[in-house]
Amino acid sequence: MWIVRYALSRTYSIGVLAILLVLVGTLSTRRLSTDILPSVDTPSVSVIWTYSGLNAREMAAKIASFGELVILNNVDDVLEVRSETTDGVTIIKVDFQPYVELSLALTQINSVSQTILRRMPTGTSPPLIVRNSASSQPVLNLVLSSDTLDDSGLYDFARLQLRGQIQTIPGVRMSLPYGGASRQVMVELDPQALQTFGMTASDVSAAVSAQNLTLPSGTLREGRIEYKVAINASPNAVADFAELPIRQVDGRVVRLSDVASVRDGPAVQTNLARLNGANAVQVSMLKLGGASTVDIVDQILARLPEIRAAAPPGMRIEPLFDQSVFVRAAVRNVLNEGVLVGLLVATVVLLFIGSLRSTLVVLTSIPLALLGSVAALYATGQTFNLMTLGGLGLAIGILVDNALVEIENCNRRIATGEPVRQAILNSAGEVVFPEFVSTLCTCIVFLPIFLLTGVPASVFKPMACAVVFAMIGSFLLSRTLVPCLAYLLIPGELRRRAAHGRDAVERVHRHVERALDAVRDRYVTLLQRMAMRPSWLLAGVLALLVVLGVGVWGARHLEQGFFPRTDAGLMRLHVRVPTGTRLEETARIFSDVQLAIRRVVPANEIDVIAEVIGQPEAVNLAWVDSAAVGSFDGEIDVDLTPRHAPIAQHQAALRRMLAAEFPQLIVFFRPADTTALTLAGASPTDLEFRVVGRDMPGNREVAARLMAALKKTPGVEDVTQRQVFDLPQMYVEVDRVRALQLGVTPQQVSTAVLAVL
Repeated sequence: MWIVRYALSRTYSIGVLAILLVLVGTLSTRRLSTDILPSVDTPSVSVIWTYSGLNAREMAAKIASFGELVILNNVDDVLEVRSETTDGVTIIKVDFQPYVELSLALTQINSVSQTILRRMPTGTSPPLIVRNSASSQPVLNLVLSSDTLDDSGLYDFARLQLRGQIQTIPGVRMSLPYGGASRQVMVELDPQALQTFGMTASDVSAAVSAQNLTLPSGTLREGRIEYKVAINASPNAVADFAELPIRQVDGRVVRLSDVASVRDGPAVQTNLARLNGANAVQVSMLKLGGASTVDIVDQILARLPEIRAAAPPGMRIEPLFDQSVFVRAAVRNVLNEGVLVGLLVATVVLLFIGSLRSTLVVLTSIPLALLGSVAALYATGQTFNLMTLGGLGLAIGILVDNALVEIENCNRRIATGEPVRQAILNSAGEVVFPEFVSTLCTCIVFLPIFLLTGVPASVFKPMACAVVFAMIGSFLLSRTLVPCLAYLLIPGELRRRAAHGRDAVERVHRHVERALDAVRDRYVTLLQRMAMRPSWLLAGVLALLVVLGVGVWGARHLEQGFFPRTDAGLMRLHVRVPTGTRLEETARIFSDVQLAIRRVVPANEIDVIAEVIGQPEAVNLAWVDSAAVGSFDGEIDVDLTPRHAPIAQHQAALRRMLAAEFPQLIVFFRPADTTALTLAGASPTDLEFRVVGRDMPGNREVAARLMAALKKTPGVEDVTQRQVFDLPQMYVEVDRVRALQLGVTPQQVSTAVLAVL
């Protein structure tokens, strides 16, 4: 009661506080970032070890196992350590307990990784340590093509110039290019020329390494002058490389150009990117953690004209797979539904109260409570997303209760003849306890959500916060602003009614009351008749049980899922051709698959089809999850037009077609849109099983039985084994005794093979 008395005696102060709430809430609304889902930041880190050319078995045995063991022994609060290894790359993923201090964990991982580097195989690169976040997903792709630049030129432009123009945008990370190849000085050896001069590839490699150095030269002090000394230890041009002396044979100096052709060109390509079948270079823009998808995409698109103007002539840069379109549409739909709910609530309140000014009091408290909730969400680091907006929309109907009960009871007391001020005070005293209990019970309903952990906690807690903050704001407003507005507005309405009688709104209200009274009377009559006729009561109970049984049966047959399926107009297929297939042959097969997809999906529903073929670079594997493990893997991304048939329908048709026309391929659909990618986390599919044990053949047998059982399970699609065990290889077995007799060591053999291959 004291707070109501204070509000009535300090109406201007309450008005100023309401205006302040409007300003703070509006400012928070402008500053809150917009995304499809709340930020999902599970404590996780990836440690990427690379050793170019080392096969997966050696990487797993000598790098992955040692790296995992050291992390388990020296890093605190570890929940799980697992690794994925392919040729030349090992990614160790470390998950931590929810309460971990991640900065300390990163420091510990970095320390132990640098410590064990000297114990790793010679030539191992220092690890790249990256913090994982399920919310750091690609939100936009830029595809580069040109009529004047080759693949290496496109690659270098994307890696150097484009990165410098994009990375300054807050909250964005740009991947390394997909497709293309880095520009290098390529030395292509001539085996016949080497044999003529009695040289090996190792000799050439050693000579080039000895004459291509980057070393300091120091300074020379002579007299009163200090000279900087420079040495031509490293060639400055491709022609200089060609003139490097390799060896002197029979008095003649053999130069590099005598045994090899030297050119400036792209490196050997291990990854291809194509757009609608044409070669291109593609980069992905990732949002970091809680950054706004909409803001990032807007800033990138705003800079795109400037980037195009600074690009070399003939280059085309096109944005693709814009996730902000889906985000905007989803948020806009939620906002529209919220506005519709507000209008319906206003109509119902007006009809049942029958007073414009009383309705205005009720409807004033609703947006103020929502603005207060938005301010609290901003203060706690939340964002505008489907969950928080859904929570605010859910709260609109609940927020009416406190103000409506307060104003309705106040009107009832005024109608009995009490003075307005005394009626407001008496009304507030009568309803404060029921309002408090009702508000508290509503908040308690959401309490279990705060006990969740992991991804569900990150997804659903913001919704609970939005509702709870709005309910608290609504209760406080019903104790302060609502009494003040009632005190200021209701007396004027009473005077007007005394002078002019009932208005149209009140007459409609009277009709509604009479209709409700009639419904109530009929209901009472029905209950009395049923009490007099037990057979009617029994029939009613049986009918209720039948309805209940149908409801239970329907609930048991409803599809169950963690989150509703979304249709963002994107499809992402992972395609694996027979293992060991060369990149060029894989690209040819992908062309056939793309043509087949265009036969199944109508042309007017396809916007673009992009392909990434081969294993991406190690850094990209750390930033963007990929299931590719070699040159025989790749992904096909299909971006559909806004007016397209349901994604599920296209996926079912493509599964049937691919199984019939390409039985030798392994194909499965991966999460494509931001929602699915965020909720999937590190899993490449909806469901992932891991068989763990030291008995590798036994593990494979268990996995095979599990796959066979899953394929027979209704509703399960795309059952695939991710690991590859049948990769073809050539095994070079060195006869160590014979090698010793010939004066050759295994190290020399390995070096010779490496130099050639």
